[in-house]
Amino acid sequence: MSSATLLLLFVFAYFIGLLVISYFTSRNSDNQSFFIGNKKSKWWLVAFGMIGTSLSGVTFISVPGTVGKMTDGAYPFGGFEYYMMVVGFFIGYFIVAAILLPLYYRMNLTSIYTYLGKRFNVEAHKIGSVFFIISRAIGATARLYLVVNVLQIFLLEQIGIPFWLTALVLLLMVLLYTFEGGVKTIVITDTLQTSFMIISLAACIIYILNHLNISVGDAYTLLEKQNYTHLINTDINSKTFFLKTIIGGMFITIAMTGLDQEMMQKNISVDNLKNSKKNMLTFAGTLLIVNFAFLFLGGLLYLFALQNGAEYMQITKLVNGQETIQNLFGMKDAAGNVNNIMGDDLFPALSLQGYFPIFISVIFIIGLISALFPSADGALTAVTSSYCVDILNINEDQTKSEKQKKRLRMKVHLIFTIVFFILIMIFKAINDKSIVYLIMEVAGYTYGPLLGLFAFGIFTKYQISKKGSILAVTLIAPVLTYIINYLVTNYTSYRIGVELIVLNGLLTFIGLYLIKNNKTIEYEKA
Repeated sequence: MSSATLLLLFVFAYFIGLLVISYFTSRNSDNQSFFIGNKKSKWWLVAFGMIGTSLSGVTFISVPGTVGKMTDGAYPFGGFEYYMMVVGFFIGYFIVAAILLPLYYRMNLTSIYTYLGKRFNVEAHKIGSVFFIISRAIGATARLYLVVNVLQIFLLEQIGIPFWLTALVLLLMVLLYTFEGGVKTIVITDTLQTSFMIISLAACIIYILNHLNISVGDAYTLLEKQNYTHLINTDINSKTFFLKTIIGGMFITIAMTGLDQEMMQKNISVDNLKNSKKNMLTFAGTLLIVNFAFLFLGGLLYLFALQNGAEYMQITKLVNGQETIQNLFGMKDAAGNVNNIMGDDLFPALSLQGYFPIFISVIFIIGLISALFPSADGALTAVTSSYCVDILNINEDQTKSEKQKKRLRMKVHLIFTIVFFILIMIFKAINDKSIVYLIMEVAGYTYGPLLGLFAFGIFTKYQISKKGSILAVTLIAPVLTYIINYLVTNYTSYRIGVELIVLNGLLTFIGLYLIKNNKTIEYEKA
């Protein structure tokens, strides 16, 4: 039996386990089970499972790869700078717990965008939901594409399985185990998948330490010598300047967790506010540890590669007719060609191309799949929930029976599965990682209007009644953000990084203020 076949058998067995869990958790399920788990989820299960949803498959393979990034030749750049954003995430979760969770529980929301409808009008409600659906669909499928592509390149191409079939089968797997139970099921499956992801992370760290015959302390010393552990970037013009990374990370959490139906539907499925806050803060603390472990693993992967023949090098290539120097980290084959294993390719290349023993390859695949499924199942369930509750008003429809509503929800679930598949195939047709990252960055633009809308609703009492005005502001703000980013990037030395979402939200807030009514309403703030 080939190693590829063996790895596929483990993936199949893993999926069977998810189906068994789905069978038991989805019995006697209804729409409220699907949308918010009947508000019976255990806070500690939600907290642990959210780690997998937050990290995703891209984090699993990308964060370790950032440690050894290069700027000018053979000098590594990147290190642990990403951790400053994690610190920002940590602060952001406290703000979500203090401001947004009390609001959602007080209003007893199924969809968090219902708040916008009650605070402003139906237009704001629909806009919030549409921005979320677009954001989550693009972001989730971009992440799915990158992980599916890793499986395809390093595992499935050698046994003749086409990309489209890989993507279709993985999406059908997600559809099958979330079709009935929704949130009620994924709270349990995400917990299982997070466990496997962390086991995979720990096993790879232990194996490399043993292989290199070093302790954790020795490893950290070696990483320091390679300049892989530098944490704080003090260049104010850099995208990763530590203060704006922390602030940007904080607002990213507020917008992409606190204002995101996928992330919040699990939190509001907990039985009460106190336990939901416990979930959020426990999750925040755990994420500090897990992200540091991924960065530490990244440093170990580079050390392992360097010991096994990898090196930093420069090669000259023709790009648009001009000779361009490219920085690479990789190994030369027998013909003298350089196999680049920098960044996203590092972890899968070492795990699946014979550098690690087969049991580590198995652990890596299960960890990768465990990172893939939580981001896919949560996204598919959340966009289905948002579309049904916010766009179709399924909970308010008195003309349909519960059975008809459930059938409609299942139809929407299936349609979004097809949409996800189409988007993955579009990414495959583009077949350019840089474009995928660009599209993921563009998806970040759509959270700015959500940030501005919620902030204006919570921190002011102004009304906005003119029809179409909220839509105009939420469309103009991202455009202005793009223009400002373009001008700053091309005409100054400053680089806008993760603070882009703050600028977008601020422009939305200002726009809403300019179109406000002079009359205010009595509305209880969060």
